[in-house]
Amino acid sequence: MTAEAQPVHPARLPLEQLLAECDIRRLKRSGPGGQHRNKVETAVVITHRPTGTTAEANERRSQSENHRQAVFRLRKRLALEVRTDQGESPDRNLPEPSLLWRSRCVNRRIAIREDHADFPALLAEVLDLWVQSGKDIKLAADHLDCTVSQLVKFLKIEPRALGLINADRQSQGLSALK
Repeated sequence: MTAEAQPVHPARLPLEQLLAECDIRRLKRSGPGGQHRNKVETAVVITHRPTGTTAEANERRSQSENHRQAVFRLRKRLALEVRTDQGESPDRNLPEPSLLWRSRCVNRRIAIREDHADFPALLAEVLDLWVQSGKDIKLAADHLDCTVSQLVKFLKIEPRALGLINADRQSQGLSALK
């Protein structure tokens, strides 16, 4: 399958395109933040209409900072909860790793921090490939040109991702990845 024919995961969409698919609400929230906290609508709630996935940020006094954080949280939730509908590839005709992945995986080692803007897109790519590879973590790692230990280390950055894979492995009678 060519890169052009593959559906784009919502966590990987350009910001403008992602926001075009979202409803954004601005709200007042109570809590710490000083005397101006409850006087203006600084909380931001973003809902991705096609999937119903929602993310919120309200810890900053700046609406723009909360908006940026809510978008990041939305991308991460989309990466965790939404799979592109490609299904398993029984013939193992897996999609090539993205340019973004190749830029972050050098010498079979993955370099990224959990708060980096690229993290949700990479997480979505890994989880999609895991499903497409028949939930074979070794095949997914080999295809992504990294080691299984590096892939597990990457998944540990977001414990919910590792938990998702481990729950599936345990349901199949396999040991958990550590």
